Amino acid sequence: MHSISPNINCQWTSPVGVTPYSAKGKPTILMCPPTYFKVEYAINPWMEEATPCDEDLAKRQWEQLYIAITEQAGADVELMEPVEGLPDLVFTANAALVHHDVAVIAHYKHPERRPEEPHCARWFEEHGFNVVTMPEHVFFEGAGDALIWQDRVFAGYKTRTDIASHSLLTAATDLPVLSLELINPRFYHVDVCLCPLADGHLIYSPDAFDEYGRAVIEANVPADKLIPVSAEEAARFACNAVNINDTVIFNQGSTQLTDDLKARGFQVIPVDLSEFLKSGGSSKCLTLRLG
Repeated sequence: MHSISPNINCQWTSPVGVTPYSAKGKPTILMCPPTYFKVEYAINPWMEEATPCDEDLAKRQWEQLYIAITEQAGADVELMEPVEGLPDLVFTANAALVHHDVAVIAHYKHPERRPEEPHCARWFEEHGFNVVTMPEHVFFEGAGDALIWQDRVFAGYKTRTDIASHSLLTAATDLPVLSLELINPRFYHVDVCLCPLADGHLIYSPDAFDEYGRAVIEANVPADKLIPVSAEEAARFACNAVNINDTVIFNQGSTQLTDDLKARGFQVIPVDLSEFLKSGGSSKCLTLRLG
């Protein structure tokens, strides 16, 4: 395991005999069954407003997402073992930023989630990744706040992730980072208001960013590849989507985004993830692309 600082250029090779997921040809997604999922504490506005979670319904909804990813979109799924007492471990997107054989492990702002860190680091080590950790004073929440688009990273900061982590991400991955300040507490991670898609497309909620953030997005993504999402549909977590080749999976009920994606040649799979919205997560939060 490696800890990084701004002055270290992190370059490592995969362990001998381990094939990176990115080299296996078929998309692979990391998920964690919701065995212990519930809303036990409040660390975002969605949790503060949540009604009691129907745990059996949550399990059925997670299974439908799993089926959509494996049987309809054709990806492989690796499963992380759930841990009693870690209800948010189900949100594997937050576990790490993965780039080839490097996994930059989350260091959570809220103490409630910090016990997830060693569990996730151990999983990535056991599966052949070069594990990188943040310094103790730098908070970073994995692919919840760092999304790879083409050859760069759109990274959120302020609500959960420190901007100091962005230079460390570049040190670990050699990818340039475009920093986006998150201005709406309901969009506390960048993956609830922005999602890179295949062929350079990108969906985003303009209302989630300040003028500078919107300018950064629009300066990097060609206008014909940008797909804006209304504030109403973004509030249903439409931007918190899973993209596998030409298929996009997200919470049901966003008809305008569905139409916009289909017009660009994407297949759309809506899923009901109402129980996970109570915790402030949806389909992207429940998944982490490994390769």
